[in-house]
Amino acid sequence: MTAIEQYLIDTYRASQHGEPMPPPPGRDDVAVVRAVRSYEQFQAVLDGGEARHPWRAALRRRLTRPHPC
Repeated sequence: MTAIEQYLIDTYRASQHGEPMPPPPGRDDVAVVRAVRSYEQFQAVLDGGEARHPWRAALRRRLTRPHPC
């Protein structure tokens, strides 16, 4: 069963019982990713590092590394 199918079943049950509708799947995904990123930056500061985004730092290392020719 997919997430959409489960959501539709839960929505139907909520409407039959007069309960509030469940949130649609994926609604809070962006907020969760942002929270994880903030937590990782916070942990980096506690560990004595910089509060940079790890993907940006990796990209910067990749772009500044000389090409082997």
